[in-house]
Amino acid sequence: MTSRRILLTCFRAALAAVDGRRAVRECLSSQPLRGEWHVVAVGKAAGAMAQGAVDVLGVQSGGGFLVVPEAHLPAGFAPESHGFAVRYGSHPVPDVRSLEAGEGIAHYVASLPQQAQILFLVSGGASSLVESLVPGASLDEVQALNRRALQSGAPIEEVNSMRRQLSRLKGGGLARIAGSRRSHALMMSDVPGDDPRIIGSGLLHSFGDDVPQVPVKIVASIRLACAAAAQAAQAQGLRASVVHSRFAGEAAVLGTRFAAALARLPSGVVQIRGGESTVRLPERPGRGGRNQHLALAAALEFERRAMRDASLLAAGTDGIDGSSPDAGALVDGGTCRRGRDAGCDPAAALERADSGSFLEAAGDLLHTGATLTNVGDLVLGLRMGGQR
Repeated sequence: MTSRRILLTCFRAALAAVDGRRAVRECLSSQPLRGEWHVVAVGKAAGAMAQGAVDVLGVQSGGGFLVVPEAHLPAGFAPESHGFAVRYGSHPVPDVRSLEAGEGIAHYVASLPQQAQILFLVSGGASSLVESLVPGASLDEVQALNRRALQSGAPIEEVNSMRRQLSRLKGGGLARIAGSRRSHALMMSDVPGDDPRIIGSGLLHSFGDDVPQVPVKIVASIRLACAAAAQAAQAQGLRASVVHSRFAGEAAVLGTRFAAALARLPSGVVQIRGGESTVRLPERPGRGGRNQHLALAAALEFERRAMRDASLLAAGTDGIDGSSPDAGALVDGGTCRRGRDAGCDPAAALERADSGSFLEAAGDLLHTGATLTNVGDLVLGLRMGGQR
């Protein structure tokens, strides 16, 4: 089996381990809820999470409210037939649909009887998908803030902190609306430390003490995805080396560093990392995202070190890389040569934040479509005896 196929197998195993439907279904099956529950789900994985809840709750489900991006509902799942109101928000920059979804979710929760029980299902992407603005704030202001944050390469904690200042829902706002109603939350984490105050900009949790404490369980995280990738590597007869610290920082620097680390490993070891990098974009960036940027930097380092037997996969578990429709890229020791043969310059593409155009020319983009999960980014590396 080629190194590229091995890494793809490991990546698919990681995605399966953190599937939204599976994660919620397993959690609720092991810790059953009593009575009727109204399900409120928001995020990139919210459709799959809601489907998992319906699988287990059955007649215990009192319907609910679901907010997802376009094309993020599981095939064959019709939430309306289970009593859900469905809204589509915008990501990564909120728009009018996000405001409508935010007002809808707030009205739905506020309209429930005081004795109602609410099961909140939250995954990454919620920050942009639902919004209700504080008095005096405008949509233009929020959109400008989000675009500046995306262009600056600020870490997610800093971005979400800025978002909370303009929102009625973030920073525990949705929990305040739920008030004394009995609530429970299941979350998929894409943030450092799996902190519910940061996931979705803290719809249910605040850094202060002014919010009811909603019990929360993290049902999927990057650690689980990394462990599944390691098991898949071992099942293919290879060794696995999981880097347990979460990576963060400038994507190009990380790509170079990860390639150098791979050079120090013997053949047949899959190196596995999870986290989220950042990219400071030029004024007129090209096509791509942080994972493509990281992968191209790694490919340049492979070439510099003549690592012809090396491969590296960098991809978002949500199937989205920045504003690109691709999940990321799978590069190797021949990536730069193939791109040059197609008339492209890898160093110039990296400088212009146009890694996607170069990687498309090299044939190394990775496209998954919506994965119905979201626990951050995975970077998998392997040297495999000269095989591509």
